[in-house]
Amino acid sequence: MRRFILTGTPGSGKTSILRRLEQEGFGVVGEAATDVIAREQAQGIAEPWTRPAFIDAIVNLQHWRERLAAAASVDVQFHDRSAFCTAALATFLGYQASAILEQELGRLARDAIFQKRVFFILNLGFVAPTEARRISFDDALRFEHVHAETYRAFGFDLVPIDAAPLEQRVEAIKRAL
Repeated sequence: MRRFILTGTPGSGKTSILRRLEQEGFGVVGEAATDVIAREQAQGIAEPWTRPAFIDAIVNLQHWRERLAAAASVDVQFHDRSAFCTAALATFLGYQASAILEQELGRLARDAIFQKRVFFILNLGFVAPTEARRISFDDALRFEHVHAETYRAFGFDLVPIDAAPLEQRVEAIKRAL
């Protein structure tokens, strides 16, 4: 199985692209941070990203989902973010990489879990706020830069997917496979 990562700016359309790829028969693994945020907000923590334990909660959920998805019988699988994104998030939030994050990054690299080509979904020129996405467009652009630098530092090649209608973005990814 070939596993590819979709990453990029918050609000860039990654989840919409992932859902369309799923409709076309590709294996998909959903993004973890949004689910961690929702779970913690339901427990009364309004801004879970302000707590360093947030990073480890994301890593643990990503790890569990990746292991569960490994049993799928598909040729190509797309992951909406990865622990490398979580490393970028830790950097962006000013947190040191925890032992759990470092261990997961080491495992992913050592076992070559993901293809070295990463689909980098470029921003749409705006960010629509949600309960989980409370980031300005300027901060989203800074976060986009941190993501790109993090992936390059880990030896990945970024395949930019430009802002365009959904179908064009999905077709660009399929052509790049």
